[in-house]
Amino acid sequence: MHLRPAAVPRRRMLAAIATGLAAGFSAGFSALAHAATPARRPPVEVWKDPSCGCCRDWVAYLEREGFQVVVHDVGNTAARRRLGMPARLGSCHTATVDGYVIEGHVPVEDIRSLLDERPAGVLGLAVPGMPVGSPGMDGAIYGGRRDPYDVLRVARDGRVDVYRSVR
Repeated sequence: MHLRPAAVPRRRMLAAIATGLAAGFSAGFSALAHAATPARRPPVEVWKDPSCGCCRDWVAYLEREGFQVVVHDVGNTAARRRLGMPARLGSCHTATVDGYVIEGHVPVEDIRSLLDERPAGVLGLAVPGMPVGSPGMDGAIYGGRRDPYDVLRVARDGRVDVYRSVR
């Protein structure tokens, strides 16, 4: 087949356009697929009493937020002591995630922030007691009540400060 001289640049131009469109669509689909894939979260290990409903609710909350949770229904006092979380900051469950200790009903946004920041010298976060309105303590039984509470940052040397106040 004999090509006219004007047809060659036109074919090259069409081929270049087609290649560019294909690359653009491929990149776009790749970006969409990546955006649709939930961020992989490190596993959370939780020690709790087997009959504790609010602990079960906190675990379900973490799972809804994309965390894989392994539960040990053996109580949490020994785990809290072994992990170095001060007893005075205790709650009904103790957890670990990626090297940090999480005590009590800590909101997932604080866990994510801790994992993003990766602060040196920090043991973990704690919400002492069982404040109504915190994750797991926010079921229908509480009638929408929300008590103020603090999420505490616990240093490995025992110092404690307020990480975030929830009001």
